[in-house]
Amino acid sequence: MYNFWPEFLTVALVHLLAVASPGPDFAIMLRQALSQSRYHALLTAVGIGLGILVHVAYSLLGIGLIIQQSVWLFSVLKVVGALYLTWIAIQCLRSRAGGIHVNAEPGSPQTGLAALRLGFLTNALNPKATLFFVSLFSVVISPDTPVALQAGYGLYMAVATALWFALVAVFFTLPRVRRGFNRFGHWLDRMMGGVLLLLAGQLLLSTVSGSEPPSGSSPGTDR
Repeated sequence: MYNFWPEFLTVALVHLLAVASPGPDFAIMLRQALSQSRYHALLTAVGIGLGILVHVAYSLLGIGLIIQQSVWLFSVLKVVGALYLTWIAIQCLRSRAGGIHVNAEPGSPQTGLAALRLGFLTNALNPKATLFFVSLFSVVISPDTPVALQAGYGLYMAVATALWFALVAVFFTLPRVRRGFNRFGHWLDRMMGGVLLLLAGQLLLSTVSGSEPPSGSSPGTDR
């Protein structure tokens, strides 16, 4: 087991760089933390962690390589992911002044299941996460590593991701932090909507142009 420690530390470092980089997960987590209760924000963090398990599962089964090497299948995944990001972006762009605070929409409060689902789908439908995990399991992790240990790596990444975004949730749900964002919160919400639209547009553009990273490329850090 000792021989696998360097590999685990490499996986942990690469994952840390990936999870800390800006992307759809962080944008959604920030919006949840500023607009929903801490309970709902934490559920979204858990959902993002559960989404990681989806990528780990198909990477372990070898399905990830099939997705990456199939142009049409990966294109479908990118389109679905782009449409989902666009839908979320529209919700952000519709934000009104004073909308960034708990119970911003009393008529339609977010349920716990909805908060969990939001985090799960945001991560699970992210094609860049697909590329990241396929590259991780094909380049960084040795084929000689026992499957059980590889699954352990995946479980670690899921838990670490959930904990990271839980910290983000706790910080941005602090009353002092919320008060600081409250005055211009709706502009921040709209800005996040614009960022998500750009990410969605980038996915669609790459689908049309057909540009893909080569199989077996180094793991990216944008999740």
